[in-house]
Amino acid sequence: MLACLGVGFLAGGRRIEAMFPQDRTEGNRAVDGDDRERVVWADKLTVTVGKEKGDVVGQDDKAIQAAVDYVARLGGGTVKVGVGVFRLRNAIHLPSGIHLRGCGEETVLTKIPSQKVALAADSDWYDQEITLEDAADFRVGDGVTLVGSNPHHGGAQVIKRTLVARAGKRFKLNKGLRKNLWVSEKPTCASLFPLLTSENCSDVVIEDLCLDGNRANSANLNGNYGGNIFLQDCKRFQIRNVESRNYNGDGISFQICHDIHVEKCHVHGNQGNGLHPGSGSQRPIMRGNLLENNNIGLFWCWGVKHGLAEQNRMHGNRSQGMSIGHSDTDNLMRDNDIARSGKEGVLFRDDSRGQDFWANRNVLENNRIIDSGEEDGIAIDIRGNTKDTLLAGNTIRETRGSAKRRGIRIAAAVERLKLLDNAIEGFDVPIVDERNA
Repeated sequence: MLACLGVGFLAGGRRIEAMFPQDRTEGNRAVDGDDRERVVWADKLTVTVGKEKGDVVGQDDKAIQAAVDYVARLGGGTVKVGVGVFRLRNAIHLPSGIHLRGCGEETVLTKIPSQKVALAADSDWYDQEITLEDAADFRVGDGVTLVGSNPHHGGAQVIKRTLVARAGKRFKLNKGLRKNLWVSEKPTCASLFPLLTSENCSDVVIEDLCLDGNRANSANLNGNYGGNIFLQDCKRFQIRNVESRNYNGDGISFQICHDIHVEKCHVHGNQGNGLHPGSGSQRPIMRGNLLENNNIGLFWCWGVKHGLAEQNRMHGNRSQGMSIGHSDTDNLMRDNDIARSGKEGVLFRDDSRGQDFWANRNVLENNRIIDSGEEDGIAIDIRGNTKDTLLAGNTIRETRGSAKRRGIRIAAAVERLKLLDNAIEGFDVPIVDERNA
């Protein structure tokens, strides 16, 4: 049986649900190879990590990764990280079935300052090594990001690897490049990595941790490749009670990931987005989070569908409180507080490059959107050919004086927009409807 650990609503004829296997104590037995019917065991494997005492003693990524790998080898369980600051030289890679837990704000994971050097020799796509102009402080075991341009068409190339062996300025990588890095295109190697990451894994819990990205001493890593937490092609992750701050990039980003829950997290002070449900992600649930002082509080990327953003507070983000666009459909955004956004409170993006790339069949209801943008700010800006949108029961307020601010702007090509029982206060012109121009 499956239990629904979320709420559902009808949007575009479909129901949003986040499905997780149900844990039960009666009627089940542990059967080899069956991971659907689960038994709740009174005592499960737990390994502790501490700076001075624990099953594993250490203060960096190697200690935490050793505990994680040990628990994963035995089929899963909990890694409990103790009090203190753990300084990472590489990402902690989370395999399936892991519960990573700290001691709340007293467990801080941070990273070393980043350094960047140029490559000194060509590496072809089949190579598994690089040569640096200056070895600097790079060490075996370090996580690195290699950035260059494709020598054939000039497109950007970003490759994340680990240094696993060294001979002078030559470093072996944990796996092959699979892309050409030629000196003619000025490639670089930088000590940039997510703090926590996972790829092609499932059923992981991350909770009660403070993640500090050392933003002041780190170069930027785009949210499509990194963040304090970065997931790629994962399923059924629960991220709760996590503070994610000060990353020169995104706070929490997940790409092509399904049934991801982010709840009661404090995501703040990041250069990029606070929460970034990334391309193709299905059924994300983001509930009860505080997203403040990021670039965008909540950024719905491309093709995010059947998601729920509920009871979040998005305060003081430099661009939008929330941004939704390219093929993001059938999502519900309700009961959120969006205040003091640097630009729009909520932006429905325009994307005319495809036949129908707009954010269609979405619901924005019972939100409070306060004091958006500068003198020409807009609380809700619906652009492009966005279709079948419901705005219902929202409070849209301006307390600083009207100036040129507007409550809602509706682009000329918007279709089948329904406005129902919204309270728009403090604007000389509450709604600008360009369809009637």
